[in-house]
Amino acid sequence: MSRRSGVTLAPPLIYLLFIGFAWALSAQLPIPLPRNDWTGYLGWGLIDAGVVLMLWAALLMFRRKTTINPFRKPQKLLDSGPFRLSRNPIYLADTLIYCGIGLLLGSLWPWLLLPALIACMNRGVIAYEEHLLTRLFGDDYRAYQARVRRWL
Repeated sequence: MSRRSGVTLAPPLIYLLFIGFAWALSAQLPIPLPRNDWTGYLGWGLIDAGVVLMLWAALLMFRRKTTINPFRKPQKLLDSGPFRLSRNPIYLADTLIYCGIGLLLGSLWPWLLLPALIACMNRGVIAYEEHLLTRLFGDDYRAYQARVRRWL
C-alpha cells in the first residue's frame, strides 16, 4: 500500500480497527445497551443491507472497469446505480455493517465511536479521493458533487 496515494490505511481496516476498539472498550468498561430479538434482527438487517449495497457498488465498478482500490487511480467517474444516491456507497455500506455489528455487540461504545469513525473517513480517506477525482475529472466531478451528497 503506497503512501503516495494519500490514504494510509485501507478503509475496511479502519472500520475493523474501530470495531475492535469498541469491542475492547465494551469488555473493559461496559456500557450495555438492551439486547432483544428486535435489536438482533435490526443488527443483521443492517449488515445485510451493507453487504448488498457494497456488492451493488463493487459490481458496477467492475463492469465499468474502474478500480475499487483506494490506492489506485480510478479510470471512470461513476454516477449511476448506488453512486446516484451517495458519492461513497461502499463507505456507506461499511458504516451500515459497522452499525449492525454495534447493535449485535449490545454496547454503547460503537455508537460513541461512530462520529470519530466518520471524521476519520472524511478526513483521512474521502477528502483525498475527492481531491483526486476533481483533478482527474474536473467540472464533471464538481457537477456530480453538487448533485449527490457525500454520504446520503
